[in-house]
Amino acid sequence: MAEKFTRWDASDHLKTEEDIMAYFEACLDDDPGDGSLVRAALGDIAKARNMSKLAREIGFSREGLYRALSTDGNPEFATIMKVIKGLGLRLHAGMIRHSKHGVEA
Repeated sequence: MAEKFTRWDASDHLKTEEDIMAYFEACLDDDPGDGSLVRAALGDIAKARNMSKLAREIGFSREGLYRALSTDGNPEFATIMKVIKGLGLRLHAGMIRHSKHGVEA
């Protein structure tokens, strides 16, 4: 019998507020510095929460929001902030500690 695989989708696993917060924080921490992981996380969270509703609330078309948050997207920072606020999330700032072995969180 042949194995059957399905594509893994993070949005299927974002069921609670705690799931969403932990996922977003992890993506903020692990982002390589170009925003790609944060953008992907926001797309996953928006999908889990209802992309169409979010798009209406922040003044975008659903297609435009999908495009902005896609791997090829390059949204303006203002767009990212609208999405974050629309999802009820908040960015937090903190200092990065430096040690003789590199950067620590």
